[in-house]
Amino acid sequence: MGKELDRNRSQQPLRTPSAPGDGPVYRRLAAFAGVVLRATSREVWDDAAALPATGGMLLVSNHVSYADVLAVGRYVIWSGRWPRYLGKAELWSTPVVGWFARKCGQIPVLRNTAQARDALAPAQAALERGECVGIYPEGGRTRDPDLWPMTARTGVARLALSTGVPVIPTANWGTHLIMPGRRLTWPRLWPRKTIRVVMGDPVPLSDLYGRTDVEAMRIATDRIMDAVTTLLEGLRGETRPPGVWDPRKGERVTKA
Repeated sequence: MGKELDRNRSQQPLRTPSAPGDGPVYRRLAAFAGVVLRATSREVWDDAAALPATGGMLLVSNHVSYADVLAVGRYVIWSGRWPRYLGKAELWSTPVVGWFARKCGQIPVLRNTAQARDALAPAQAALERGECVGIYPEGGRTRDPDLWPMTARTGVARLALSTGVPVIPTANWGTHLIMPGRRLTWPRLWPRKTIRVVMGDPVPLSDLYGRTDVEAMRIATDRIMDAVTTLLEGLRGETRPPGVWDPRKGERVTKA
């Protein structure tokens, strides 16, 4: 997992951005989030050594809280890249949040509809422009009672296998203490919480590049989620439970 660095961000400016960080709204929002998180939490990060300095890449992570995007996004921005996240389209109609999502170039997804795949087109275009695209493979915050990753969707696999860009796994832990539950609520900022974020090596997928069959998508998705869950095991100091939570069945299921 690498040596964790508990960094003092107040003395270190943001690095030169790549698109979409050229926009002033995104830069100012990132700076503001940094002020808030430094003041209200203890951030413990590794050195993000696997983060590509340039070029298209997919950033994947576990999803336990609404605060994940701020915590992981800040970690990635501080490390030199500006992510464009895929997020549920409902947020784009939310006052303030929707305005920031548009101004920061984030990508709306119409979840649980036939149009959900349409979000992959702008995401693929961003990857081909050399941008960092962030995606939560689970499609939403986990419903696992113990907050382990649940079953994932294949959108990230489709993007990875069609573009050949590196898939960089990350894991975070502690954000659920700031914004617990599945509803958007006021954050619990005091007492200060510890937020940990780590990054792993690119997920090996080259043997699957160019394939579009269901089996390839399943294998790629499983590899991606295994990499994320392994990182989370290290953060939590625990071993994942047998099986993976399937929200459609309301229970953990064992892979065939």
